[in-house]
Amino acid sequence: QVQLVESGGGLVQAGGSQRLSCAASVRTFTNYDMAWFRQAPGKEREVVAAISWNGRSTNYADSVKGRFTISRDNAKNTVYLQMNSLKPEDTALYYCAARRLMNREYAYWGQGTQVTVSS
Repeated sequence: QVQLVESGGGLVQAGGSQRLSCAASVRTFTNYDMAWFRQAPGKEREVVAAISWNGRSTNYADSVKGRFTISRDNAKNTVYLQMNSLKPEDTALYYCAARRLMNREYAYWGQGTQVTVSS
């Protein structure tokens, strides 16, 4: 079982930066790929960024490439999302998710943290 707790959300002005953290309560964090998703009101949930178990492989949605950076600290069982040059359209509930290696689906989810970008 994996428990995920996000933190770091809040209100930020357009052009600003924010860092989200996701702490995982799990025996072996390196058994999991991790990702950040977001869901804005009236829209479907979308993947923002993903990172492999060892941090060597990352992927980003086109809408955030060059602005967001996903990273992980396996010693701390934590994954991060550094968000720069934020835009109002980045406003959403951001979720951390975990996928056990060799699985297709992200089976474990946090409760989410709200990010609001004001124009």
